[in-house]
Amino acid sequence: MDTTHTGSVSTLIAAVLLTTCSSVVALAAPPIQDEFTPLSADAVHFRGGLEEAIQNSITHWNKGVVPYAGFVEMFRTGRKVFAQGEMWGKAVRSGSLLYRYTQDPELKRILTATVVDLLTTRRANGSISCSEVAAQPDGPGGELWERKYVLLGLDGYYEHVENDPAVLQAMIDLADVTVAQIGPPPKVRIVDQGWSPNHIESSTILEPILRLYKRTGTQSYLDFAKYIVEVEGGAKGHRIIDEALNNTEPYKIGGVYPKAYEMLSLFEGVIEYYRATGNERWKKAVLTLYRNVREKEITIIGNGGGDQPYHPAVLGEAWDNTALEQTNPDMKRMMETCVGVTWLKFCSQILRLTGDPSTVDEIERYAYNGLLGAMKPEGDGFSYVNLLNGVKTNPEGWGGTIDGVYVTCCNLNGPMGLAYLPVVAIMDSRIGPVINLYNACTATTSTPAGKRVRLEIATDYPTSGTIVVRVAPETPEKFTIRLRIPAWSTETRLSVNGTVARAVPGTYATIERSWTVDDRIELTLDMRCRVLDGPRGSNRAGDDKQALVRGPVVLARDENIDADFHKPVAIAAEAGYVDVVPVKPSLPTTQMQFRVPTADGGSIQVVDYAMIDNWNGKRTCTWLPRAPTASQP
Repeated sequence: MDTTHTGSVSTLIAAVLLTTCSSVVALAAPPIQDEFTPLSADAVHFRGGLEEAIQNSITHWNKGVVPYAGFVEMFRTGRKVFAQGEMWGKAVRSGSLLYRYTQDPELKRILTATVVDLLTTRRANGSISCSEVAAQPDGPGGELWERKYVLLGLDGYYEHVENDPAVLQAMIDLADVTVAQIGPPPKVRIVDQGWSPNHIESSTILEPILRLYKRTGTQSYLDFAKYIVEVEGGAKGHRIIDEALNNTEPYKIGGVYPKAYEMLSLFEGVIEYYRATGNERWKKAVLTLYRNVREKEITIIGNGGGDQPYHPAVLGEAWDNTALEQTNPDMKRMMETCVGVTWLKFCSQILRLTGDPSTVDEIERYAYNGLLGAMKPEGDGFSYVNLLNGVKTNPEGWGGTIDGVYVTCCNLNGPMGLAYLPVVAIMDSRIGPVINLYNACTATTSTPAGKRVRLEIATDYPTSGTIVVRVAPETPEKFTIRLRIPAWSTETRLSVNGTVARAVPGTYATIERSWTVDDRIELTLDMRCRVLDGPRGSNRAGDDKQALVRGPVVLARDENIDADFHKPVAIAAEAGYVDVVPVKPSLPTTQMQFRVPTADGGSIQVVDYAMIDNWNGKRTCTWLPRAPTASQP
């Protein structure tokens, strides 16, 4: 990729456009105001493990091997397999959000160059498509799914990299073509577009259409969104949004194809539809789906979906009552990375909308376990699906080789998960800052009076639960700081300048006071190691399983250091807790390693699930087979 372009981005992009940008009406004013809002770009700076993971991905994936030129070429010469045109948008979307965090000039040059390149592919009708105009709309090719990601990639660039009107015009042109082609007869119905049995993927264009509506106020975009949500209902033969509203279990929504990734993506758009309309029906549908997915689909590492026992043909990418089935020994594919990242994004949207701290518990659980656990140690990709017992990582799945690089949807979506973490770590509200994640960082935000305040979090969390927050307002001011108290932290200590404050698990601790420079919040979370009984699914496989979780981190046995990793063990636990002892990690890639006492007076070694390197074919054991104790038959 040539990244040597110089001069303004607007000049570069305008040079490849054949049309003049039309005027855009004033932004639509949404009737719904979020409870929490992200801080400005470059306001949060991580230190420690999350920062290392983000920089590793940027260096070795987003700025390293991503074949941007090959992605663009598909819009000139066509795709090789269905929906392959999604890849450009996914890469640029994550790269743009990572640029928001880093302000990395090299990353900006790369992103600008590929945006310029993409806009040279615009077709005569204004579309950016892998399909010729005469073949549009191309249902089996997955063209609407591809358009969705073109829109999201351009939208991410426009919002986070450069606010250029030429990019906005390209989005408008693509949306206008879509609205002209898709709709009630005599147009092509959206539920007749796509490759899957129920065509749910095509309706996911809802989110970028509504993002564009918020930018432009164009009524036809809101009308198109209404058509998707209220006329067609999200899928062919299934009114998926109504099914969620009516409390249908996720693995039954959509019939034979309850595809987890696409369903969550559709409901990200439903959240935007609620913001645009204010109709409480859509908020209820979203929150009902959130509750059911959280309770019935999300596993111990924060991801969901599986291939047994309900939907084996969907290859581990469908909701499958996975929270209960996660110990099922017949499971071969589960927890697609695209699902986990979209669940993280979905949770972050609900967090913004409602201020519900349970969403951050879910984000944290996935970030420290499923997301980091899917990432290649070299940073140049992510696992497609992930296992709890067996070979944890599996790169094989939908995708293809582009310019010599094997690319899947999941190693494009993985970096998006990393990019979202600084966005949710510390947020703002009408009454003051909100601290959600406790990775070491600094953040700069504003008080309700509009003055600057700097927050510095000093900690080695999640290695320990000791966290110190230093508060430095520009001038003394009374405002509120909220700190998330994880639901798992049943014994929490919280103080401000030595004065004890109240902390209730599963809520925000609310501290309202007149803050001055060098005020100090001290938080100690309950890092006792918990022993969890296995869930009892369709074949009762969880009856003889147990797992270990310390703070937010899932622990597991690793064949790389333990030849007996899969053998039954009786853990010496009391009242649901076990006294684990930290030891020096056996491998350089391991961050945490512990000695766990067993009932026979011996011990086993466990490590943090996320850092287990199974890319070498070794196996892990997260749900540990339970051995009988002396008191058992």
